[in-house]
Amino acid sequence: MTPRSVRPTSVLRRFSVALATLGLTAGIALVGADAASAAPKHPQPAGPASIALPVGFQPEGIAIGGKRVYSGSRVTGDIYAADVRTGKGRVLSKGAGTPSLGLKVDGRRLWVAGGSGGDGRVVDTKSGKVLERFTFTTATSFVNDVVLAGRYAWFTDSAQPQLYRVDRRHPGRLPVTVPLSGDWQQTPAVNNANGIARTPDGKALLVVKSDTGQLFRVDPRSGRARLVDLGGAVLTNGDGLLLEGRTLYAVQNRLNQVAVVGLERRGTAGRVERTITSPAFDVPSTVAAAKGYLYLPNARFGAADPGAIPYSINRVRG
Repeated sequence: MTPRSVRPTSVLRRFSVALATLGLTAGIALVGADAASAAPKHPQPAGPASIALPVGFQPEGIAIGGKRVYSGSRVTGDIYAADVRTGKGRVLSKGAGTPSLGLKVDGRRLWVAGGSGGDGRVVDTKSGKVLERFTFTTATSFVNDVVLAGRYAWFTDSAQPQLYRVDRRHPGRLPVTVPLSGDWQQTPAVNNANGIARTPDGKALLVVKSDTGQLFRVDPRSGRARLVDLGGAVLTNGDGLLLEGRTLYAVQNRLNQVAVVGLERRGTAGRVERTITSPAFDVPSTVAAAKGYLYLPNARFGAADPGAIPYSINRVRG
């Protein structure tokens, strides 16, 4: 059989169509690659950038567990819980007229620092029921913040040079008082120890001293405190602390900023790498994180009529 002849124009037409198709496919791939590379590292989360708290609430502490954010009132001790996706919330647990300051979530338990009450408590995050109460001291005190570190919950006292330790497995047991020593020098009549976090290696604690802006590494067994080398920087007005990996976020309340500190593994030294500010800040006090974002309540310390003004929790990039 004699093969059919093929006209040159037909070959050329098929080649052109194939080339055009290849070019279109490559173009789509490149557009997809560009779009992927241009996508933000942390996509904007669902939910409002600002969550309203009740008028006159006067928040201080904050914690996030799952899809809920919690904040405590430094006046009534109420605990407010809101959905980070919708901003809708309610008073979860009524206070007894003493403060609710630093907060941390532990599964279904919320650990609460009791401020001038010299105490702490554990609240059920679903029902708002108080599961445990513990008294640290009957002397003048200001139990300011709490961190969960392994088996224990650790609380700071801004008025006394000591930390308090509670067994997370058996919170009904008597708390242990651990006096601060070493480089720690207590200053009378001002806020001393405030925010608390773990070191990156998990073997010690970090405590910021509000009046001097110094950061200390504290041995949890002995209470011996060593000044962390920040290269000459100080965390003036240091308040809440949050550790994420080897990055420490330190809220500087009246400066309306968050210092971002890169730490070495043991937490003996670090450097302030940058600061985070926002027009939404109005004396933020503490900080929690979710999906690459930071959430901070505006404490609005020093407001002329704190019982009659609005308060909020605000979200910024970490």
